Amino acid sequence: MEPLPLKDFVRALDPASLPRVLRVCSGVYFQGSIYEISGNECCLSTGDLIKVTQVCLQKVICENLKMNEIMELSPNFQGHFSPLTSSQSYGTIEELITAVTQSSKPLPIFFMSTYSITIKSRVVPEDQPLLLEAVEMHLGTCCARCVLSTDTQQVALRLPLSQKGLFWIWEPGIPRTLLQAVQDPALRDRPVTCPTLPWSSLFLKPQYEIHAIMQMRRTIVKIPSTLEVDVEDVTASSQHIHFIQPLLLSEVLARRGPFPLPMEILEVPEGPRIFLSPWAGCLRQGQRLWIYGQASPPWRVLASSKGRKMPRHFIISGAYQGKLRRRPREFSTAYDLLSALKPGQPLRVVATKDYEGDEEENPELTSLAVGDRLEVFGSGQACGAQGKDIDVLVCQRLSDRAEEEESEEDQERILLPVNFPGSFVEEMNDGRRYSLADLTDQFSLPCEVKVVAKDTSYPADPLASFLGLRLEEKITEPFLVVSLDSEPRMCFEIPPRWLDLTVVEAEEQPGQPAEPPPLAAVEELTEAFYYQLRKLSACESQPPPPRPPKRQSPSGQKRQNIKKGGIKSTPVLGLEQHPLLPKPKMKTSKDSSNVYSMFLAHKNLTPTKPVTRDSDKEDHEYEEIRERLQKTI
Repeated sequence: MEPLPLKDFVRALDPASLPRVLRVCSGVYFQGSIYEISGNECCLSTGDLIKVTQVCLQKVICENLKMNEIMELSPNFQGHFSPLTSSQSYGTIEELITAVTQSSKPLPIFFMSTYSITIKSRVVPEDQPLLLEAVEMHLGTCCARCVLSTDTQQVALRLPLSQKGLFWIWEPGIPRTLLQAVQDPALRDRPVTCPTLPWSSLFLKPQYEIHAIMQMRRTIVKIPSTLEVDVEDVTASSQHIHFIQPLLLSEVLARRGPFPLPMEILEVPEGPRIFLSPWAGCLRQGQRLWIYGQASPPWRVLASSKGRKMPRHFIISGAYQGKLRRRPREFSTAYDLLSALKPGQPLRVVATKDYEGDEEENPELTSLAVGDRLEVFGSGQACGAQGKDIDVLVCQRLSDRAEEEESEEDQERILLPVNFPGSFVEEMNDGRRYSLADLTDQFSLPCEVKVVAKDTSYPADPLASFLGLRLEEKITEPFLVVSLDSEPRMCFEIPPRWLDLTVVEAEEQPGQPAEPPPLAAVEELTEAFYYQLRKLSACESQPPPPRPPKRQSPSGQKRQNIKKGGIKSTPVLGLEQHPLLPKPKMKTSKDSSNVYSMFLAHKNLTPTKPVTRDSDKEDHEYEEIRERLQKTI
């Protein structure tokens, strides 16, 4: 096949013959961009191979040569088009008459010229239909007698048979839709008419968008048909050519099979390391992989080691089979106790540090000694120094006697400032061994545990070597199960969202594994990436900020003053009922809310009536201050 301009090849292309392989014979470079403009390819090199997979009609340019005007039509244009001429053109009037005589068509007939004709100071416009009535001799010259119809009159013309030009027999055809008109080879470069358009004749010039595959291009290449490049169809001689199309791991995940897939790494994303595991150093260009599909279950747990100066950070798969035992949590401030308090889960702690309450600020702020047992109830407010309210943590001091023997007199209220820098250890009596799935279902995170039994399917499990682990949070993220072709027994999980390798399908080698080898259920993370994950999950789970309160008039503002030692109860931070938490089993017959409200009655502390300040007086306090200042001066 001879090289053709790209627009001519696409115009003559039969969509049923796709895909077609083209070779670029003369490249093109568009100075506006090295790669593409508006998503379309505009730079092709000589010798490039293009595998055309789809051709989409973008728009149709209607051109009126007589008025030198153009108009754009969308592919869904509803008008109909009819051809104005036959498919055969003639160079002279004599050739046209000879063809009519041979076809046995009777005269008169209509014909038209592509170019204007000047006869005796009269101009016949181009594309103007003429009626050919007969052939006769005029002044010794054989002429064609024609009639030109205008809006006001009919003019008789005699055109010599030797008149040169480009003549067409005018034969209005069957109306066609826009798509039919541009796809009909017989209407190519022929004038047509459309009743819904203002022009009597026009030419249709469609513009297409070509979807193609190119070597080492990850996405479908979109090429406009107007690109000035010559191409050659080499489909017949290119059956052995395989177009390499790179993929991202995120695209492999979206394809969902079939698995396992042999892949080869083309590119590793730049940036700091994410995993500290041994397989992370093997991910380099040219490394072959086996991808076994999406890991199950899709959730993971972020954890940090305890008991060392430099903690280590891990991400634990939901398939982890080790056994864990709960450890008492440690709290360094009263605010940490308040944050750890969950609805339906009683929280009891033991003080590990002495604390002396500030009686000048509030006599209700009790002192603590090492070994004091407390039960946390919630937050509140107490009247501090200079009449200012301070946030406090409301607790109950527990005696060493059995819980059934405690009376109301033995229940002592404890008020601790929220910013109290104390030290507490959770009181716990739970010796059960949990799986990771059971632990995260029954208890809220964060939670401190000790691995008491390794995962038998993962001999290199490092978690059992630590004195304790802090399970920070549970995340849900799709991972791909991958193994190295050079190390078949090294199987691990890669998150495409954070480590999106560029890969390409490789040829299958003998000895294809049917199932993945044992999986590494624990991966160590770098410290920077660990805190990046914590920050990311915190931003995703954080609710939007509340709307600002409506502005109130000074007369509607009220301020409540509580007697010294009085408490104003406020909701506990984050007390939302979790659907997975079991219903708590209380050993005592008294509800904690009753005990909490009993403190006020036991200490004879009842909130005073709110004192309403005069709004007019508040508005003019600055005048009294100014008068006193002037007297002082």
